[in-house]
Formats: sequence, structure tokens, C-alpha cells
Amino acid sequence: MLEEKMIREFDIIIIGAGPAGLVAALYAARSVRSCIIIDKLGLGGQVVVTDIIENYPGFKKISGQDLAQKLVDHVMAYDVPIEIKEVQRIVNKGKRKIIVTDGIEYSGKTVIIATGTKPKKLMITGGQEFIGKGISYCALCDAQFFKGGTVAVVGGGDRAVKEAIYLSRLVKKVYVIHRRDSLRAEKTLQKKAFQMKNIKFLWSTDVISVNGSKKVESLTLNRKNTEEQQLTLNVNGVFVYIGVTPCTEVFEVEKDKQGFIKVDGEMMTSIKGIFAAGDCAVHNRDRPWGQISISIGEGAKAAI
Repeated sequence: MLEEKMIREFDIIIIGAGPAGLVAALYAARSVRSCIIIDKLGLGGQVVVTDIIENYPGFKKISGQDLAQKLVDHVMAYDVPIEIKEVQRIVNKGKRKIIVTDGIEYSGKTVIIATGTKPKKLMITGGQEFIGKGISYCALCDAQFFKGGTVAVVGGGDRAVKEAIYLSRLVKKVYVIHRRDSLRAEKTLQKKAFQMKNIKFLWSTDVISVNGSKKVESLTLNRKNTEEQQLTLNVNGVFVYIGVTPCTEVFEVEKDKQGFIKVDGEMMTSIKGIFAAGDCAVHNRDRPWGQISISIGEGAKAAI
């Protein structure tokens, strides 16, 4: 006989413990609705691996870990249960939705998906083999392994420039490799990065391969606007920030071509009773913004 799964019932089930999910839980709890947060990794989301945040209202400067902890502490003051489980799927039973995990099922009247995004991988020769052997997607996590060395940052957005600035305090040299001829990062970050003497920008450049024996030793680059188009750059590490992919694979709701969940003005998905908020969600003719303050606003809106 098959063992029956335990089913726990709530008014609202929130999938994801980043800023959007935490704030959704806060609003739900303050409205005296029974709710639970489920996340497969832990609390805080991508905020935890952000070094310094300078554009969150109320804080001139705060570390990502400190901001995440403040959000978690606020939610926990309302005794919201938080469980570390991997959601396998949502089963739509009409007035109730069943969240299926390994061993336990959760039944809710409403579901809020706030699973965020994950970094896009470097899909080139050596791009997979050297993950954890010189290729990293988190400077805050791994910068210490390259102290005093030479590293490359691939990308030109806010995250790439922030991480380059952080790395420049610990390593001898940082090369920022960007496929365009200008950065997409906010101007304040650009100004800071341009002032760092040990950061060098390689414009209109693509990474062709990551090279090494047991760990990263060099990169092969294609420089589009120079006579010497192919170049070998000796580095100890590579930090990759070339965009994100939404963590939405297991959810059977309407999505755009990139996999972001489509929502209406009230954060409702294509299925009544299932909402989405934060970086995993996108409005029609809009785009995901990747800002903590926006994710928090969307989490509040979904809960309301």
C-alpha cells in the first residue's frame, strides 16, 4: 500500500523566501490569515549574496545580509512558519491549490509564487567544467579564494559592476569584460568603478572559452573592434553576471518566452487564486526590474 502524504492546510501559501515572499507573508499575517513560506534554499533570496545596497529607501548603506535579516526578523515576529522544501508542482483543485513537495503536501486557498531568478550560465567551452574551480556567480561568497590575484567579471549591468567594485578591494586586478561599448549599470555605480585604479574595462569583447587544467588559468577573448581580435587573458577566476533566468520551471501558468510568469495589475497569474510577485513575474509589455524595492511592493500587492 502506498503511504499517504501528510496534508497541511493554510489560507495562503507563499513559495519563495526572498523580499517579495517575505513581505507577502508579513501582509498576510497582519491580516490574520494563516500562511506559510516554503523555499528550497533558505531565507533572503539573492539579497543575501549582495555586498552593499545603497538604493533601498531608509538605509543610506546596508549589507544584503543585514537587510535580509531585518526582513526575516519582521516576518518571524508574527510567527509565520518557514519550511525548507522543494516544490515539485501546484495542483489546481479550483477553490484550493495543492502544493506538492517530497513527503508533505500543502493545501491553500491562495498561492503566491515568489521564487525569483538564478544566474544565466556561461555556455561556452569550459563554462561548465570550471564552475567551482575558478568560475563563480557570487563575489561575496568566493572572493576570498582569489585574494591578491587577477580576476575577470563578465557582464555590464548593475550586478556585474557592483561585484567588480567589491572584488577590487581584495584582488590585484579586475578585468570587466562587456560585449557592448558601454555599461548598462546605473550611473552612480559606473562612476565608482571608473575611479578604481585596478579595474580595467574591455569593451566590445566576448569570452570564447575558459581555459586551464585543474582550475581556471586563462580566458580566450574575441575583441570586435581591434586588430588583434583573439586574445588570451591570464586570470585566476571568472565572475559571471550576464543576466538571469526565472525559477519557474515547475509552475504550469502562462509565461513569456523567457519563462517569466505573466501577471495582471493585481499580480494574478493565468490561474485564478495563483499570484506571482518579484523577479520571477512580469507584466504585459513590461520587463522584470531586478530591484528589491519593486519586489517588495509586488509582494505586498499580491498579498493584498
